[in-house]
Amino acid sequence: MPIPLKQNLKIGSHLLRQRLKGRKYYPLIVEIEPLFTCNLSCPGCGKIQHPTEILRKRLSVDDVVNAVEESGTPMVSIAGGEPLLHPQISEIVQALVQRKVYVYLCTNAVLLERRLDKFTPSEYFSFVVHMDGLRERHDAAVDREGVFDTAVEAIRAAKRRGFRVTTNSTFFNTDSPKTVRDLLDFLNDELEVDAMMISPAYAYEKAPDQEHFLGVEQTTKLFKEAFAGKRRKWRLNHSPLFLDFLEGKRDFQCTAWGIPSYSVLGWQRPCYLMSDGYVSSYKELVETTDWSKYGRGRDPRCANCMAHCGYEPSAVIASMGSLRESLRALVSTH
Repeated sequence: MPIPLKQNLKIGSHLLRQRLKGRKYYPLIVEIEPLFTCNLSCPGCGKIQHPTEILRKRLSVDDVVNAVEESGTPMVSIAGGEPLLHPQISEIVQALVQRKVYVYLCTNAVLLERRLDKFTPSEYFSFVVHMDGLRERHDAAVDREGVFDTAVEAIRAAKRRGFRVTTNSTFFNTDSPKTVRDLLDFLNDELEVDAMMISPAYAYEKAPDQEHFLGVEQTTKLFKEAFAGKRRKWRLNHSPLFLDFLEGKRDFQCTAWGIPSYSVLGWQRPCYLMSDGYVSSYKELVETTDWSKYGRGRDPRCANCMAHCGYEPSAVIASMGSLRESLRALVSTH
């Protein structure tokens, strides 16, 4: 099952409580970046382009716990940078799991097998391994040979130890329907990961490679052809409406407030893909950000964005507003 029933019910009850309280803005999941330092130099990511004094900063356990408790989120995605480089990462995970927050720890898996002893399997915890293609494509995406094989072995080791493992794959304009299908078939059938997340690449302003990001028409064409006849086979960790969105069957307005980002610089406006400044509290982020000016058709920087951080919350909220789509989402994730 991509999403355990207990987790689905917790998310559903969280969304229902926000609606009953009349809240307009609330988190579905909070992205935490406890550091920007990384052990890879991926050309499609700009995090390590920050100045040295920023790369040396780390969020503490208390920083993370306070941010999560202030936001009231039921789920956290810990990204970076490479989180396994953080000296307190296992303590951060443990503190959140103890509070029954669902934690997704994103990693390139270079250090994963060596760090497994620091973590304990839990229904509230999943490793998320970045996989951007099969061997040749993935190693090119991370600009280092051998990383694909290291990641595969780390996934197998984590699964043997009883951990939940999800993967996250970003696709570029160099991908084809076949490369998408081949990767998802491998992850689903060969590695038997618990769930898979996918996203079209978005042009980070600091990313060294600015030539291989997908436009909207390229994105919908790629996923429509890749999904043809196979979408239901894969354990995709997305709502059906978001997958419809990727295929161009549905359209949504961006709800960047649904997946806010907190890092060593503070709460980031409006999402982790763009930087229109930082604030020190979640309350300030929600109350002082003009959310209506972001998204496709509103901000030219968003013109080609179909990323999950803006549109997955939109799809989930739309599902909650429809009995038919709620049942469809429940069936598709179990």
